Amino acid sequence: MKLFVLFPEVVIALNPFADRMSEGGFFMYIILICLLLSLFFIVKGFLSIKTNIKTSKKMLKLAIDTSLLGLAIGFFSSVIGLITAFDSIEAMGNADPSIFAGGLKLSLLTATFGLLTFIIARIGIVILRGLQKN
Repeated sequence: MKLFVLFPEVVIALNPFADRMSEGGFFMYIILICLLLSLFFIVKGFLSIKTNIKTSKKMLKLAIDTSLLGLAIGFFSSVIGLITAFDSIEAMGNADPSIFAGGLKLSLLTATFGLLTFIIARIGIVILRGLQKN
């Protein structure tokens, strides 16, 4: 609790991210796990590049796989969100634009976070692959 008193600007900066994570639902946390795993494998690959190149190449492959998994989960959950939005519109009978826009926003959150995960991991993968070739 004292952390929030000492650094209120950190809480304010992280609050929109936490709101988006909770809005996106369960799949956002799975994508976050994929991002953290990708970053872990990239860092481990960087640390083992001098001592054990075989381990570094294995970490590179795992980072590639987890970043692709985060991207695929993001788009999968986006499609599920769109289906849910269309189901609610169908059940209401009258398409209210605000409800439709809210459903689209929620479905695009996971796709955006999946893409962000992929891009962040891909930057590390490209750098690690370049260092491994040297």
